[in-house]
Amino acid sequence: MNTSLLTPVSSCLLLCTAQAGMPCRAADLPKRSDPRPNVVLIYVDDMGYGDLSCYGHPTIRTPNIDRLASQGSLFFQHYVQVPTSGASRASMLTGHFPKDKSDLSNEACRTRLSDKPEGEIPETMFHHLRRNGYYTVGIGKISHYVDGCLYGYEAPKTEKPELPYSWDEMLFDAGKWGNGWNAFFGYADGSNRQSRKKQVKPYECADVADEGYPDGLTANLAVKKLNELTAKNEPFCLAVGFFKPHLPFTSPKKYWDMYDEASIPISPMPDIPEGCDPVSLHESAELKSYQSGDEMPSIKNRVSDEYARKLRHAYFACVSYMDAQVGKVLDALEASGKMDNTIIILWGDHGWHLGDLRVWGKHTLHETSLSSALVIKAPQCKPGIKNNRIVSSIDIYPTLMELCKISLPKGLDGHSFATLLNNPDNPKWTDAAYSYYRNCITLRTPEYRLTRYNKKGETITELYQYGPDRIERKNIAQENPHIVKKLLPLWEKGVRFDY
Repeated sequence: MNTSLLTPVSSCLLLCTAQAGMPCRAADLPKRSDPRPNVVLIYVDDMGYGDLSCYGHPTIRTPNIDRLASQGSLFFQHYVQVPTSGASRASMLTGHFPKDKSDLSNEACRTRLSDKPEGEIPETMFHHLRRNGYYTVGIGKISHYVDGCLYGYEAPKTEKPELPYSWDEMLFDAGKWGNGWNAFFGYADGSNRQSRKKQVKPYECADVADEGYPDGLTANLAVKKLNELTAKNEPFCLAVGFFKPHLPFTSPKKYWDMYDEASIPISPMPDIPEGCDPVSLHESAELKSYQSGDEMPSIKNRVSDEYARKLRHAYFACVSYMDAQVGKVLDALEASGKMDNTIIILWGDHGWHLGDLRVWGKHTLHETSLSSALVIKAPQCKPGIKNNRIVSSIDIYPTLMELCKISLPKGLDGHSFATLLNNPDNPKWTDAAYSYYRNCITLRTPEYRLTRYNKKGETITELYQYGPDRIERKNIAQENPHIVKKLLPLWEKGVRFDY
């Protein structure tokens, strides 16, 4: 590993934090007699609900995450607040709904948190853990910027942090790609989408070791750091952000070889639902930015079944590759002897349409884009819980603090669902989730999704009723005005800015 490519948090940040009179390290605080749990958070980019075998997917193989799910709680109805990475992560990290339209951008953390003086309210849950005696380490993509530093896709790397007060260390091994963004869009030969001027395919199968792509380096770095942290007697929080299965769908050949492409099913709903307004969909621009793709998708004409299987094959391989890297981290934690006193959270920042509704990508307020993976294992919590309660990403912050026995800062929008880890049938929990994008707001309840779009001053209403497969086949708003009327007051509680 090329240690010159690692990016530790700037020493001036620790100095500035200390000068502000706020504790920044566990060593700075009085020792507590009770052994506080350690925390490991695993962030997965573009990892939707259902795209893991523990959720019942008939094809995808994810034995390591399946093992984690068997030891903790697997949430089947977890919803993100925004279907784009940076904004979704901002809501999760801060425990807040979007406050205005700037919070719907990938630049949400940069706009809200970077270049701001440290205040009484912590910038993120990691900042709050750090103030309460945890040694915090981030590796990889935790917020939007993939190595925690602010610079553009094609700009020189900087050392300016996106989250200036959250980390004792922020690390990343960019390997042969040189910096974070090059690695994020990287191919096995060390090139990337930027250097090849987008003249690349959205997939690649290379006969390389796990370290031939960036997530293998991230896993190795996480294992190394985890071994250091578990050898100490201070509570730690390690956050590890894996890139895959985000585009480009690149992974080592051995993971492609796990699947027979000809037998991979296409989407169960490859066409637009009846009565669905095109404003709710998009033209798959992210996938089209890989301009050497075999076909270009469109909501007017879906791609061929053959190409759909190829892309799904590539995505499935990336999921299995990512799962193997997660397994390395879990194995290291198990070997350390600290597994039983560690809270583990695996979180997907949003889902991804794999041809569903003719869309390839996220950026919709439909079920596929908004529902994402969530697994939580915590000390003294029941194993093997399959949880069907509706929870939101903004609820993770307060849940984690309750599990760590840390009081909450004022003003969080999320609510702790720690009680659901042992009592998933708790009648006091409210099953409702709100999500936002562009000029749209959606409400998810156990049976329905009510979405309203502002389309050039006109309000477009969509209502979907869900069966066990959670597939949106028809907008039933027009023939069910009584249901819309019943849900509208609850939907209005989610209106937080002029949409």
